[in-house]
Amino acid sequence: MVNFLIFGPPGSGKGTQSVRLAEKFNLMHLSTGDMLRAQIAAETELGKKMSSIISKGELVPDEVVIEMIASKIDSTKNRAGFLYDGFPRTVAQTVALEKMLNKRAMKIDSMLVLEVDHDELVKRLVLRADQSGRPDDCDTAVIENRIRVYREKTEPIIEYCRKKGIYQPVNGMGTIEDIFKRLAGYMKKFL
Repeated sequence: MVNFLIFGPPGSGKGTQSVRLAEKFNLMHLSTGDMLRAQIAAETELGKKMSSIISKGELVPDEVVIEMIASKIDSTKNRAGFLYDGFPRTVAQTVALEKMLNKRAMKIDSMLVLEVDHDELVKRLVLRADQSGRPDDCDTAVIENRIRVYREKTEPIIEYCRKKGIYQPVNGMGTIEDIFKRLAGYMKKFL
């Protein structure tokens, strides 16, 4: 099974593209935020543990997130692989993910990074705020901070993946369809 990481700053379109790519290539779209909420809603043992942590305002530890992903991988059947959206967020999480995958005779095949001009990101987020009413997309100061935080947090992961030879920058400018074709063209090499 193949494993793709998809990254991009806020407004790059990674969420939109992830859903389309997962469908096209029969991949399981793994969004850790969605998975956390589902575990809590289902009141699983893991969900109860996470709910207790979150209710105290603490971050869910990496090993708990990795355990949740491992459980999802182990229970997934009839898929070509996995597309990780929003995870990992640190080099330590990347290393933990690799170790867990290696135990299952798998690896991270590629880190796809959508590259979008700064002004275009801001424009897309402001438009998204108009269309969806997301409060975090309304204030340009908040937008600028989110982009800055993304760049600071992901640079080390990009460098780590570049050294491993799995980093793949992808032009994230153009229409949704243009970007989809670029991503799909690259992913076809692995499937």
